[in-house]
Amino acid sequence: MQLQQHRQSQTASTQLNAIGILARKAKETEVRQYCEAGIEDSVMAKVQEMKANLESQADIDQDGPGPVQQGLTKRKGTISIIAEYKRTFVVDTGFADDMFEPEVMSPTFREFGAKGVAVLADKRMGGCSYEDLAKIVDEQQSAKGSMPEPVPVISSDLIVDEVQIAQSAAAGAHAVLLTYSVVGEKAAFFIKCARAVGMESIVAISNKEEAQKAIDAGARMISVAGVDDVEDKVAAITDLEIPEGAVVCTIANILANDNKALEEVEEAWICRDKGFTSVWVSDCLYKSGNDPAEHAGAVIRGMAAKSSVKWASAKALGGKGEGAKEYLGDILM
Repeated sequence: MQLQQHRQSQTASTQLNAIGILARKAKETEVRQYCEAGIEDSVMAKVQEMKANLESQADIDQDGPGPVQQGLTKRKGTISIIAEYKRTFVVDTGFADDMFEPEVMSPTFREFGAKGVAVLADKRMGGCSYEDLAKIVDEQQSAKGSMPEPVPVISSDLIVDEVQIAQSAAAGAHAVLLTYSVVGEKAAFFIKCARAVGMESIVAISNKEEAQKAIDAGARMISVAGVDDVEDKVAAITDLEIPEGAVVCTIANILANDNKALEEVEEAWICRDKGFTSVWVSDCLYKSGNDPAEHAGAVIRGMAAKSSVKWASAKALGGKGEGAKEYLGDILM
């Protein structure tokens, strides 16, 4: 089945992974101003912890995959979902006014099966802050002892300095997103910085060359981001040289179509069948607002379903998926 190819030229995750030098410089200026204004005690404590532990980091594969990677790596034939929380969107959504608060969306992600929650902690790109990140961490931790259990929280910012990693750790994040096209040769250093404060790293790449360099730098979770075509996504992770004993989690970033249909669910199924471990989804979660059949939780559950484009269609209800054998609402029943 052909997926609709009309995409918005950018979504927030695409923006964070296709950003040019001007945006990087702007972020560097923002970080410098933050430091000059005075770093909070909680963040400074993480900076000191990072410095103290940096040189003592063991081989990254010595202890095997960390808990975030383990949670994202499901058995063959299934796929895990990373749901990204944000306040601003590129595609039209069903939210007439403001996005629901982090404390409202966080349990939805967990209860409908997401295995990770990312927070786009960049004001210009996603409208969120590290305070939003901390709120989602707190809400997830409030579910300890319940079912489903809390899911790990990922800090998704344009990382240009280790102080941002300290900010992420102070907010309680379990992992941090690094963008290879931005960090380049500093990828290995930033991965060590994250490990020094107890966090894992996901490295966003856009092609096979970046993927190999990220793995060589120590990345064990790579996200193919800013790439539209599924086959191009697959090409970026094919025939990579993986160090002996290493396990690499591959994540496909699903870009949002600028319509109210849900072909993105079908793309998640295709990525699963092509061998991806996980998918990272953002704007497409919110296209139908809080519609009972197509809200963010329903989209997450639909992506995680054991359906196939051979037998089902995730196209929306209400006449938007004429000719479909099965609708998203039916899949979730």
